[in-house]
Amino acid sequence: MRVLVVEDEATLRDTLRTRLADAGFTVDVARDGNEGLFAGQEYPLDVAIIDLGLPILSGLEVIRRLRAAHKTFPILILTARDNWQDKVEGLQAGADDYVAKPFHFEEVLARLQALLRRAGGWATPQLKCGPIVLDTRAQTIQVQGAPVELTTFEYRILEHLMLRAGDVISKTELTERLYDQDFERDSNVIEVLVGRLRRKLDPQDQLHPIETLRGRGYRFALPRDDASS
Repeated sequence: MRVLVVEDEATLRDTLRTRLADAGFTVDVARDGNEGLFAGQEYPLDVAIIDLGLPILSGLEVIRRLRAAHKTFPILILTARDNWQDKVEGLQAGADDYVAKPFHFEEVLARLQALLRRAGGWATPQLKCGPIVLDTRAQTIQVQGAPVELTTFEYRILEHLMLRAGDVISKTELTERLYDQDFERDSNVIEVLVGRLRRKLDPQDQLHPIETLRGRGYRFALPRDDASS
């Protein structure tokens, strides 16, 4: 999952970037409202964290302009604990949730994960498709009740495919979810990782969880558990 952090306080910005990367996110950062607006309009984001008290362009204005540009990714706002007006204005501008400063990182992470699940139509932290269960909180995978060990990149691909189960995801989109903006990319890596995922999830070649649609991308083909969505 790819997240944008728009925060002018350097220490907090760097802390969020490090902690989110450790939690499995690909992280873009911006230091002011102008940078945040550009990144929100140009980068293929899954979710954004936007501080309301930004220089140059306020967080509220960034949110308004992103929504006016038809950007629909979830937005989590950061705001002062005692300023309820900012929270209301942020939500009315198009934000989806808020966290008051100071905060614990675990709360930010939990709210981000909930926003991503809801955006994908999931109601619970466990994504269940047939015998495959992905727990977004623990970042664990089980197939028919047995744990499966995945690398960080394998997990990121599977999480994105399962969150969007049934949708066709292009190789370009998966690549953009794996790598930072300045990372040298190789789309052939996606083919290798998907191949390894298939072998780990379906060693007997019976489930066929990931389809390849030639020239279009990949699709997680197992049906969602109705209780999870």
